Amino acid sequence: MDIKGILLDERAELERRMKGIQVLPRELEHYLSGYKVSKLPKVIIGIRRSGKSVLTYNIIGKDFAYANFDDLTLASSDENSILSFLVEIYGKSVNTIFLDEVQNLKNWELFVNRLYNAGFNLFITGSNANLLSKELATRLTGRHLSVELFPLSFREVLGFNNYNTRDETTINMGEIKNLLDNYMKTGGFPEVVINNEDYMLYAKGLYNDIIEKDIIVRYNVKYKTTFREIASTVINMFGRDLSYNRLKNQFSLGSSHTTKNYVSYLQDSYLIFSISNFSFKPVEIEKSSKKVYVIDPGIINSISTRTSSNTGRMMENIVAIDIFRRRSYFNLNFDVYYLKTQSYEVDFVLKENLKIKEIIQVTYANERRDVETREISGLLKASALLKCNDLKIITWDYEAEEKIEGKTIKFIPLWKWLLNVK
Repeated sequence: MDIKGILLDERAELERRMKGIQVLPRELEHYLSGYKVSKLPKVIIGIRRSGKSVLTYNIIGKDFAYANFDDLTLASSDENSILSFLVEIYGKSVNTIFLDEVQNLKNWELFVNRLYNAGFNLFITGSNANLLSKELATRLTGRHLSVELFPLSFREVLGFNNYNTRDETTINMGEIKNLLDNYMKTGGFPEVVINNEDYMLYAKGLYNDIIEKDIIVRYNVKYKTTFREIASTVINMFGRDLSYNRLKNQFSLGSSHTTKNYVSYLQDSYLIFSISNFSFKPVEIEKSSKKVYVIDPGIINSISTRTSSNTGRMMENIVAIDIFRRRSYFNLNFDVYYLKTQSYEVDFVLKENLKIKEIIQVTYANERRDVETREISGLLKASALLKCNDLKIITWDYEAEEKIEGKTIKFIPLWKWLLNVK
């Protein structure tokens, strides 16, 4: 098929999808109000199938030219031909261009820069973090707007199900906790939540697409089988320390540098996030083992090699991803770490500028007696070391506020913490 035919089919497919889709309001839409009027390139980036195209379509309206570079023929085409056919299809008066999954186009950043300099109003989506942090920033320094889009938060899932989160009746809270239990299994990809797609099949298919198309092909990975095994291992290590050297030895790789590259590919594709062990010395932070979290529970459950559930670790993973989501959506200025010493550990340390803002533990507890002593002890020791008094323990269903050794600790149920974005 020629380029013109591909472009026409892609637009028809986009319109078909939009007609049959139930559009769900997203939390970050408040941030995108300026996107409609800004003349700068607008970039929405995040994991595949998180809703980037739908969100962008709703921002633009209907008067735009469209190209989706998930098509291999289009992605390998000459950019002059692409622009020529877009003008032929949409007319020379076309002003707005929507470039979907643009990172698949060779030298895409040069193409974007050229279109911007020519005066086009650009909307761009991508599924690779390099689009945001390196390549685009290099070509359009300070001249673009960008946001990251995550799968649906639990707050968005409740909104879709029309729950009144201010109703704290026993029945309503029970239903909310039931939805949370389901969310911990199926995750928040829009097609799973809205269209009731089988989350196991959906997430596994998405995971395989990312591994094969976005990573192995894009980065020309040499040891393909080894990479697939490392990726599965890293996903199954969610909520645990990750040692590049240990992975190198486990898979008999010649260098931990290769392992580090492989893990960075998973991060760039938004499959995983990682945090470092906090230290007062920046060099120690950089050298520390990383703690890994997976973008969505559905992906964890679809490829997990576990033989039993681990609710506590899944709760911790959900908290971690929501911390990253809040930072992105609400422009919160903080860095995220964990803290592990020889004698204690805390799950999350939130640092804002030069001050430790908050320390958080996560534990699967229904009652006070379910909270292990080491969770409280670690929180108190971290509080003394980091000079921070905002201490929280996120539980499954225990809520209280206690003063222990002169420090106030708030015990907050996970569902309630997830609803409060402050």
